[in-house]
Amino acid sequence: MTLSIEPKSKLSLAAFLNLSETEPASEYINGKIYQKPMPQGKHSLIQTELASTINQQGKPRKLALALTELRCTFGGRSLVPDIAVFEWSRIPVDENGEIANRFESHPDWVIEILSPEQSPNRVINKIIFSIQHKTKLGLFIDPNDRSVMVFQPNQLPEVKYDSDIIPVLNVLGDWQLRVEDIFSFLQVN
Repeated sequence: MTLSIEPKSKLSLAAFLNLSETEPASEYINGKIYQKPMPQGKHSLIQTELASTINQQGKPRKLALALTELRCTFGGRSLVPDIAVFEWSRIPVDENGEIANRFESHPDWVIEILSPEQSPNRVINKIIFSIQHKTKLGLFIDPNDRSVMVFQPNQLPEVKYDSDIIPVLNVLGDWQLRVEDIFSFLQVN
């Protein structure tokens, strides 16, 4: 399926960034605006639980921070990954030492969860673009076939299933995440 709205006519990145935010978020890609679909149950639960799990590992030791639906502007695009993970030393701060509102840099780890009405190729393209612009790790999670496609610089993508271990950021040390861990979040009873 296609995105929820047709791309609007070309405009500059600066003009896009001056527009009001939409709900769900819109992204700026190659001079066009694309609105993300509204997350549904499986997508939303995986997104919430996975970000929380990453933060349980990275936040107490100030290693990494996972943020959901965060606008990241870099490489001439403005993307809103489902989960953007930044190594602690790369989190932008304001003059008060608080987290900045604008992130004008690539995430270190980008995670996208396929929604039923999304184009897999468009989502994968966002991950590839991020990897080409210094992102260290990308995950494409497909709830339909319970797989995770892993993207890393200078490597072909790998598809992982079941008890396969998924790479995580090196700063997270020996923490291990398995495909089945991600899909276990879907169990509510």
